[in-house]
Amino acid sequence: MGLTLVLPTILVLAVVIGYPVVRAIIMSFQKDPGLDPATGLFVSGGNAGVSNYTHWLAEQCNNPAGGTVHCPPGTLGGQFWDSMFTTVFFAVCTVVIEVVLGMWMAVVMNRAFRGRALLRASVLVPWAIPTAVTAKLWFFIFAYDGIANKLFGTHVLWTGGEWASRFAIIIADVWKTTPFIALLILAGLQVIPADVYEAARVDGANAWQRFVQVTLPLVRPALIVAILFRTLDVLRIYDLPAILTGGGGGTGHATTTLSILVVDQIRQGFNSAAALSTITFLFIFLVAFIFVKFLGANVVQTQQRQQKGAL
Repeated sequence: MGLTLVLPTILVLAVVIGYPVVRAIIMSFQKDPGLDPATGLFVSGGNAGVSNYTHWLAEQCNNPAGGTVHCPPGTLGGQFWDSMFTTVFFAVCTVVIEVVLGMWMAVVMNRAFRGRALLRASVLVPWAIPTAVTAKLWFFIFAYDGIANKLFGTHVLWTGGEWASRFAIIIADVWKTTPFIALLILAGLQVIPADVYEAARVDGANAWQRFVQVTLPLVRPALIVAILFRTLDVLRIYDLPAILTGGGGGTGHATTTLSILVVDQIRQGFNSAAALSTITFLFIFLVAFIFVKFLGANVVQTQQRQQKGAL
Protein backbone atom coordinates (compact mmCIF):
# COMPACT_ATOMS: atom_id res chain seq x y z
CA MET A 1 0.00 0.00 0.00
CA GLY A 2 2.80 2.40 0.91
CA LEU A 3 4.68 1.73 -2.34
CA THR A 4 1.50 2.32 -4.33
CA LEU A 5 1.07 5.75 -2.77
CA VAL A 6 4.61 6.92 -3.50
CA LEU A 7 4.86 5.29 -6.94
CA PRO A 8 3.43 8.32 -8.84
CA THR A 9 5.96 10.59 -7.14
CA ILE A 10 8.79 8.20 -7.97
CA LEU A 11 7.72 8.09 -11.62
CA VAL A 12 7.55 11.89 -11.86
CA LEU A 13 11.01 12.24 -10.29
CA ALA A 14 12.39 9.57 -12.62
CA VAL A 15 11.11 11.43 -15.67
CA VAL A 16 11.87 14.99 -14.54
CA ILE A 17 15.20 14.39 -12.77
CA GLY A 18 16.43 10.87 -13.40
CA TYR A 19 16.25 10.80 -17.19
CA PRO A 20 17.99 14.18 -17.78
CA VAL A 21 20.81 13.24 -15.39
CA VAL A 22 21.36 9.81 -16.98
CA ARG A 23 21.12 11.30 -20.47
CA ALA A 24 23.69 13.99 -19.62
CA ILE A 25 26.09 11.39 -18.24
CA ILE A 26 25.79 9.28 -21.40
CA MET A 27 26.34 12.32 -23.63
CA SER A 28 29.40 13.33 -21.61
CA PHE A 29 31.24 10.25 -22.89
CA GLN A 30 30.53 11.08 -26.55
CA LYS A 31 32.53 13.30 -28.89
CA ASP A 32 31.02 16.49 -30.21
CA PRO A 33 30.24 16.34 -33.94
CA GLY A 34 32.26 18.73 -36.06
CA LEU A 35 35.32 19.07 -38.26
CA ASP A 36 38.20 16.72 -37.59
CA PRO A 37 41.28 18.97 -37.13
CA ALA A 38 43.53 16.27 -38.61
CA THR A 39 41.57 15.57 -41.82
CA GLY A 40 39.27 18.56 -42.15
CA LEU A 41 36.32 16.22 -42.63
CA PHE A 42 33.05 16.35 -40.71
CA VAL A 43 32.74 13.63 -38.10
CA SER A 44 29.53 12.65 -36.34
CA GLY A 45 31.12 12.03 -32.96
CA GLY A 46 31.72 8.64 -31.39
CA ASN A 47 33.05 7.39 -28.09
CA ALA A 48 35.16 10.02 -26.33
CA GLY A 49 36.09 8.06 -23.23
CA VAL A 50 37.00 10.48 -20.46
CA SER A 51 38.46 13.09 -22.80
CA ASN A 52 35.56 15.48 -22.19
CA TYR A 53 36.29 15.34 -18.46
CA THR A 54 40.05 15.78 -18.85
CA HIS A 55 39.28 18.68 -21.18
CA TRP A 56 37.80 20.50 -18.18
CA LEU A 57 39.56 19.10 -15.14
CA ALA A 58 43.06 19.15 -16.68
CA GLU A 59 42.24 22.01 -19.10
CA GLN A 60 43.48 19.94 -22.03
CA CYS A 61 42.51 20.91 -25.60
CA ASN A 62 43.00 18.98 -28.83
CA ASN A 63 46.12 19.83 -30.81
CA PRO A 64 45.54 20.10 -34.60
CA ALA A 65 48.88 18.34 -35.06
CA GLY A 66 47.71 15.47 -32.85
CA GLY A 67 47.46 14.81 -29.14
CA THR A 68 46.46 17.37 -26.55
CA VAL A 69 47.94 20.60 -25.22
CA HIS A 70 47.08 22.91 -22.36
CA CYS A 71 44.15 25.07 -23.40
CA PRO A 72 45.37 28.53 -24.43
CA PRO A 73 44.13 31.61 -22.54
CA GLY A 74 40.77 32.89 -23.68
CA THR A 75 39.35 29.49 -24.60
CA LEU A 76 36.49 27.99 -22.63
CA GLY A 77 38.55 24.93 -21.74
CA GLY A 78 41.09 27.13 -20.00
CA GLN A 79 38.48 28.80 -17.78
CA PHE A 80 37.30 25.84 -15.68
CA TRP A 81 39.35 26.37 -12.54
CA ASP A 82 38.96 30.14 -12.73
CA SER A 83 35.20 29.63 -12.94
CA MET A 84 35.33 27.19 -10.03
CA PHE A 85 37.20 29.79 -7.94
CA THR A 86 34.71 32.49 -8.91
CA THR A 87 31.74 30.28 -8.01
CA VAL A 88 33.18 29.28 -4.62
CA PHE A 89 34.24 32.88 -3.94
CA PHE A 90 30.71 34.13 -4.57
CA ALA A 91 29.27 31.34 -2.42
CA VAL A 92 31.52 31.99 0.58
CA CYS A 93 31.20 35.78 0.52
CA THR A 94 27.47 35.99 -0.08
CA VAL A 95 26.47 33.23 2.36
CA VAL A 96 28.59 34.64 5.20
CA ILE A 97 27.32 38.20 4.73
CA GLU A 98 23.72 37.12 4.24
CA VAL A 99 23.72 34.90 7.33
CA VAL A 100 25.14 37.68 9.52
CA LEU A 101 22.72 40.30 8.20
CA GLY A 102 19.84 37.81 8.12
CA MET A 103 20.39 36.89 11.77
CA TRP A 104 20.39 40.55 12.75
CA MET A 105 17.22 41.23 10.75
CA ALA A 106 15.49 38.16 12.22
CA VAL A 107 16.32 39.20 15.79
CA VAL A 108 14.92 42.68 15.12
CA MET A 109 11.74 41.37 13.47
CA ASN A 110 11.20 38.90 16.31
CA ARG A 111 10.72 41.72 18.81
CA ALA A 112 7.30 43.18 19.56
CA PHE A 113 6.88 46.75 18.28
CA ARG A 114 4.40 48.80 16.29
CA GLY A 115 4.65 48.20 12.55
CA ARG A 116 6.29 44.78 12.88
CA ALA A 117 3.89 43.19 10.39
CA LEU A 118 4.58 45.95 7.87
CA LEU A 119 8.33 45.51 8.32
CA ARG A 120 8.12 41.76 7.77
CA ALA A 121 6.15 42.28 4.58
CA SER A 122 8.44 45.01 3.26
CA VAL A 123 11.64 42.99 3.63
CA LEU A 124 10.20 40.47 1.19
CA VAL A 125 10.22 42.99 -1.65
CA PRO A 126 13.88 42.52 -2.75
CA TRP A 127 13.53 38.75 -2.63
CA ALA A 128 10.24 38.81 -4.57
CA ILE A 129 11.69 40.87 -7.43
CA PRO A 130 12.79 38.62 -10.34
CA THR A 131 16.55 38.23 -10.55
CA ALA A 132 16.65 39.60 -14.10
CA VAL A 133 14.97 42.80 -12.91
CA THR A 134 17.31 43.00 -9.92
CA ALA A 135 20.34 42.62 -12.18
CA LYS A 136 19.18 45.43 -14.47
CA LEU A 137 18.36 47.64 -11.48
CA TRP A 138 21.86 47.25 -10.07
CA PHE A 139 23.36 47.59 -13.56
CA PHE A 140 22.02 51.14 -13.71
CA ILE A 141 23.12 51.81 -10.12
CA PHE A 142 26.67 50.62 -10.88
CA ALA A 143 26.92 52.38 -14.23
CA TYR A 144 29.89 54.72 -14.64
CA ASP A 145 27.54 57.71 -14.35
CA GLY A 146 25.19 55.87 -11.98
CA ILE A 147 24.09 56.45 -8.41
CA ALA A 148 26.94 54.50 -6.79
CA ASN A 149 29.75 56.60 -8.24
CA LYS A 150 27.86 59.86 -7.69
CA LEU A 151 27.01 58.93 -4.10
CA PHE A 152 30.60 58.09 -3.15
CA GLY A 153 32.27 60.57 -5.50
CA THR A 154 34.22 57.81 -7.26
CA HIS A 155 34.88 56.78 -10.86
CA VAL A 156 34.83 53.00 -10.51
CA LEU A 157 33.99 50.70 -13.42
CA TRP A 158 31.72 48.52 -11.31
CA THR A 159 30.65 46.24 -14.16
CA GLY A 160 33.94 46.38 -16.05
CA GLY A 161 36.72 46.06 -13.48
CA GLU A 162 37.85 42.60 -12.44
CA TRP A 163 37.34 42.83 -8.68
CA ALA A 164 34.86 45.70 -8.84
CA SER A 165 32.49 43.56 -10.91
CA ARG A 166 32.80 40.71 -8.41
CA PHE A 167 31.96 42.99 -5.50
CA ALA A 168 29.06 44.47 -7.49
CA ILE A 169 27.56 40.99 -7.89
CA ILE A 170 28.06 40.24 -4.19
CA ILE A 171 26.34 43.49 -3.18
CA ALA A 172 23.39 42.87 -5.52
CA ASP A 173 23.02 39.26 -4.38
CA VAL A 174 23.17 40.20 -0.70
CA TRP A 175 20.50 42.86 -1.22
CA LYS A 176 18.19 40.39 -2.94
CA THR A 177 18.64 37.21 -0.89
CA THR A 178 19.25 38.36 2.69
CA PRO A 179 15.46 38.64 3.36
CA PHE A 180 15.10 34.94 2.47
CA ILE A 181 17.72 34.00 5.07
CA ALA A 182 16.13 36.35 7.61
CA LEU A 183 12.68 34.79 7.24
CA LEU A 184 14.03 31.25 7.63
CA ILE A 185 15.88 32.24 10.79
CA LEU A 186 12.83 34.17 12.04
CA ALA A 187 10.77 30.99 11.75
CA GLY A 188 13.26 29.30 14.05
CA LEU A 189 13.26 32.17 16.53
CA GLN A 190 9.49 32.17 16.89
CA VAL A 191 9.39 28.61 18.25
CA ILE A 192 11.73 29.48 21.14
CA PRO A 193 9.65 29.82 24.34
CA ALA A 194 9.78 33.20 26.05
CA ASP A 195 10.28 31.40 29.37
CA VAL A 196 13.79 30.42 28.30
CA TYR A 197 14.83 34.06 27.92
CA GLU A 198 13.12 34.99 31.18
CA ALA A 199 15.04 32.28 33.01
CA ALA A 200 18.29 33.54 31.50
CA ARG A 201 17.52 37.09 32.69
CA VAL A 202 16.82 35.79 36.19
CA ASP A 203 20.20 34.05 36.15
CA GLY A 204 21.84 37.38 35.35
CA ALA A 205 22.69 36.80 31.68
CA ASN A 206 23.15 39.97 29.65
CA ALA A 207 21.89 40.45 26.07
CA TRP A 208 25.05 39.02 24.46
CA GLN A 209 25.09 35.99 26.75
CA ARG A 210 21.42 35.31 26.03
CA PHE A 211 22.13 35.48 22.31
CA VAL A 212 25.17 33.16 22.43
CA GLN A 213 23.94 30.69 25.04
CA VAL A 214 20.21 30.63 24.29
CA THR A 215 19.35 32.00 20.85
CA LEU A 216 22.13 30.46 18.76
CA PRO A 217 21.82 26.89 20.09
CA LEU A 218 18.03 26.86 19.79
CA VAL A 219 17.93 28.45 16.33
CA ARG A 220 20.72 26.24 14.98
CA PRO A 221 18.43 23.83 13.05
CA ALA A 222 16.77 26.67 11.13
CA LEU A 223 20.13 28.38 10.64
CA ILE A 224 21.72 25.27 9.12
CA VAL A 225 18.76 24.77 6.79
CA ALA A 226 19.07 28.40 5.66
CA ILE A 227 22.81 28.04 5.05
CA LEU A 228 22.31 24.78 3.14
CA PHE A 229 19.58 26.13 0.87
CA ARG A 230 21.45 29.34 0.17
CA THR A 231 24.77 27.59 -0.49
CA LEU A 232 23.26 25.17 -2.99
CA ASP A 233 21.43 28.06 -4.65
CA VAL A 234 24.48 30.29 -5.09
CA LEU A 235 26.67 27.46 -6.40
CA ARG A 236 24.47 27.37 -9.51
CA ILE A 237 24.24 31.15 -9.90
CA TYR A 238 23.83 32.25 -13.50
CA ASP A 239 21.34 35.03 -14.19
CA LEU A 240 22.69 37.74 -11.88
CA PRO A 241 26.31 37.82 -13.16
CA ALA A 242 25.22 37.06 -16.73
CA ILE A 243 22.96 40.12 -16.86
CA LEU A 244 24.84 42.48 -14.53
CA THR A 245 28.31 42.03 -16.06
CA GLY A 246 27.60 40.05 -19.21
CA GLY A 247 29.14 36.95 -17.63
CA GLY A 248 32.64 38.34 -18.06
CA GLY A 249 33.72 41.16 -15.82
CA GLY A 250 36.96 43.01 -16.31
CA THR A 251 39.05 42.28 -19.37
CA GLY A 252 38.48 38.52 -19.19
CA HIS A 253 36.15 36.20 -17.31
CA ALA A 254 36.32 37.46 -13.72
CA THR A 255 32.61 36.83 -13.12
CA THR A 256 32.21 33.66 -15.18
CA THR A 257 30.65 31.01 -12.94
CA LEU A 258 30.32 27.29 -13.67
CA SER A 259 26.74 27.73 -14.89
CA ILE A 260 27.76 30.53 -17.26
CA LEU A 261 30.58 28.35 -18.57
CA VAL A 262 28.12 25.51 -19.22
CA VAL A 263 25.82 27.78 -21.24
CA ASP A 264 28.75 29.16 -23.24
CA GLN A 265 29.97 25.64 -23.99
CA ILE A 266 26.52 24.49 -25.15
CA ARG A 267 26.89 26.85 -28.10
CA GLN A 268 30.04 24.96 -29.13
CA GLY A 269 29.18 21.37 -28.27
CA PHE A 270 26.47 19.62 -26.28
CA ASN A 271 28.53 16.60 -25.24
CA SER A 272 31.43 18.52 -23.72
CA ALA A 273 28.87 20.79 -22.05
CA ALA A 274 27.19 17.67 -20.64
CA ALA A 275 30.52 16.65 -19.09
CA LEU A 276 30.86 20.07 -17.48
CA SER A 277 27.25 19.87 -16.25
CA THR A 278 27.99 16.47 -14.72
CA ILE A 279 31.07 17.85 -12.96
CA THR A 280 29.03 20.78 -11.63
CA PHE A 281 26.27 18.42 -10.48
CA LEU A 282 28.74 16.17 -8.64
CA PHE A 283 30.38 19.19 -7.01
CA ILE A 284 27.06 20.56 -5.72
CA PHE A 285 26.00 17.06 -4.64
CA LEU A 286 29.25 16.68 -2.67
CA VAL A 287 28.64 19.99 -0.89
CA ALA A 288 25.08 18.94 -0.03
CA PHE A 289 26.30 15.55 1.21
CA ILE A 290 28.87 17.17 3.50
CA PHE A 291 26.20 19.48 4.94
CA VAL A 292 23.75 16.67 5.59
CA LYS A 293 26.36 14.19 6.81
CA PHE A 294 28.15 16.41 9.30
CA LEU A 295 25.96 19.43 10.05
CA GLY A 296 22.72 17.46 9.73
CA ALA A 297 23.79 15.21 12.58
CA ASN A 298 24.28 18.29 14.77
CA VAL A 299 20.71 19.39 14.00
CA VAL A 300 19.33 16.03 15.11
CA GLN A 301 21.41 16.10 18.30
CA THR A 302 20.26 19.66 19.04
CA GLN A 303 16.60 18.73 18.61
CA GLN A 304 17.06 15.68 20.87
CA ARG A 305 18.61 17.84 23.57
CA GLN A 306 15.77 20.34 23.24
CA GLN A 307 13.21 17.58 23.73
CA LYS A 308 15.05 16.32 26.80
CA GLY A 309 15.32 19.84 28.20
CA ALA A 310 19.11 19.83 28.14
CA LEU A 311 19.28 23.27 26.54
